[in-house]
This record gives sequence, structure tokens and C-alpha cells, in this order.
Amino acid sequence: MIKLENVSKKFRIPSEKRYTLFEEVVSFITGKRNYVEFWALKNVNLSVRKGEVVGITGPNGSGKSTLLKIIAGVIYPDEGKVEVLGRVTPILELGVGFNPELTALENVNLYGVLMGMSKKKIERKSEEIFKFAELEKFRNMKLKNFSSGMYARLAFATAVATEPEILLVDEVLAVGDTSFQKKCIAKIRELKDNGTTMVVVSHSVDLLREVCDEIYHLRNGKIEERI
Repeated sequence: MIKLENVSKKFRIPSEKRYTLFEEVVSFITGKRNYVEFWALKNVNLSVRKGEVVGITGPNGSGKSTLLKIIAGVIYPDEGKVEVLGRVTPILELGVGFNPELTALENVNLYGVLMGMSKKKIERKSEEIFKFAELEKFRNMKLKNFSSGMYARLAFATAVATEPEILLVDEVLAVGDTSFQKKCIAKIRELKDNGTTMVVVSHSVDLLREVCDEIYHLRNGKIEERI
């Protein structure tokens, strides 16, 4: 379902600071801009079979989120080959894809439309989403008034309700409380039993061991070892 061959991704980081608009304009006109190349990923090879749950762990800045974004097609690698066979549902960052000025229900409806769900299916699934997230009382509240935990509940519940073929999860399980984490773990196992392929990123190796078939440690943009 997912295959990465020698995938590398670099970013250009300005190496000098400019404190005024004048300095920025002069730099743009003269073309004198100094950058440092930063390789977020370097020669990464990864294969995920149908129905398999693969975990990725590693320190901050190791390239975990970049890896998920490449699988999701949000960004593209500078080198290497990426093959993804199936409809991808990403939870890349907390609340990404949601509009804070809209209510929770409006965001659920919008997300469902973007994922290609029919109006009837969205209406049917919305009850399931708010029940799972334990946010029935807050469906008409604007998201900008949600706590980070409420965001996490809604993001996860909405994503899994779309019945994904491939699910990408980036640290969302670390935000909710313990009881919600247990619900998420149970849901991931259910999705796995139904054939959903998943890549889960987390700093918690113990959490990954509860749901993953394989766990890889990423450091400095490279997969160092299988845990």
C-alpha cells in the first residue's frame, strides 16, 4: 500500500537574519541571500503492507512529520520514489483542515465533503463522530473556543469516521486524556482488523507497541533501526 525508495527531502534555511524591511528589500534586489540546505530526510526506505500498522518514533526534528507529509502528498521528495495505493486520510497536525471560525458541526460537514462523502452519509456519521469524541454538547461551538484536547478528540473522530484505506496519524494520541487514548487505541485495532493500513507517529514507544506491527526509529532524517 505504501512504498518509499531512497526518499530524500531538503529545505533551504536562511543563514542570516534581517531585522528591517530595508534590509529585506536590498537582499531581494541584489540577490544576496545566503541559505543553508537542511536534509529533513535522507535515503529513507519504507514498505507498509495492506492492513499493517507501522510506527515511527524519534526525537524532535528527526523528520517524522516530513515523512508523513510526503506519504500524504502534501509535499514532494527531492529525491527517490513514492508509491501510495489507496485513499489517504491524514491527521498530520492538530486540527489541520479545520476552520476555527466555523462550528464543530460545520467543520465535520466540510471535512466530509472534502473526503468525498455524500450529504446523507455525513449526516449519519456526524452523530457517531460527536459521540465518539464525547463532544455532543459542543457541536455548535466555534472551534476557536475549543481546548487542545477537544481539538484532538474531534480531529481523530472525524478522520476515522471517513472509513480510510490508509490512515496517517501524527502525535494526535498524545494530546487527549488517558481514557480517550484507550478509545483511540481500540479504534485503531478495529480499523486494522477491517484492513486499514496505518502509519502512526509518536514519541511514546510504549503506545506504539500497543498497536503497531513494526516500529522504526528515525534520527537525523534516517531510519536507524527497527525497534
